[in-house]
Amino acid sequence: MAARGRSGSVAEIGLLFGFAADTAYAAGQAVLRRRFAWRESIDQMWFLAGVTALPSILVMIPFGVVVAAQVGSLTGQIGAQSYSGAVVGLLIVGQAAPLVCALMIAGVGGSALCADLGSRTIREETDALEVMGLSVLERLVLPRIVAAVVVTMLLDSLVMAVGITASFLFQVLAGHVAPGSFLTTMTDFAHLSDFFVSQVKSAVFAVLAAGVACVKGITVKGGPAGVGNAVNETVVLAFLLVFLANVGIGELYALMAPPDGGF
Repeated sequence: MAARGRSGSVAEIGLLFGFAADTAYAAGQAVLRRRFAWRESIDQMWFLAGVTALPSILVMIPFGVVVAAQVGSLTGQIGAQSYSGAVVGLLIVGQAAPLVCALMIAGVGGSALCADLGSRTIREETDALEVMGLSVLERLVLPRIVAAVVVTMLLDSLVMAVGITASFLFQVLAGHVAPGSFLTTMTDFAHLSDFFVSQVKSAVFAVLAAGVACVKGITVKGGPAGVGNAVNETVVLAFLLVFLANVGIGELYALMAPPDGGF
């Protein structure tokens, strides 16, 4: 049983790498031959934005308040209230915003993408496309991955603004921190590179989440029950890959751009 489980995990990893290579090749072909499915991609952008924007905002508002409360309590104990803006900015910009977006695009958007493609697969629509000589990767998969990347990067900016605003209002109104002090320390320690890395994280997370959703959707077996299982596997695997990628990108950024000084 243990050997069977290991072989299944190896096969799963091989499937993901093979799918990634095939998708990259399909992307190159679509660009070279100028046949990218823009209409499908725009439709998916609209759909993903509709199902993820409001939940992301509703999650980020209380999260920003909690971060502000915890940071305010800690800085108050050590007498460093003036640095609360720096800590809040670094936490929300560097970690919270891209992770919230990733969880939304994986848990909400990814499950919907997987269910849609899985339904098309069990109805043999994907087989019909292949019979007609149309690439499933170019027509269905690639537009969804591009849509996920665009929406997640835009969503990251929105969530970042909402989280910082919620933290700012809580610190000023409830923590009695001077607005100028909060904004000054945040802009001093949250550099433009942090915003850039946050966007890179969002794009990588979107590729991982949408890629897993698509590969699970187009390889589903077992009818409607198989679609349900594929959706569950998509969410779990996407979350795992997102957290691993977050650690890897964070460590790489720390090596490439080490802190330039202490508080």
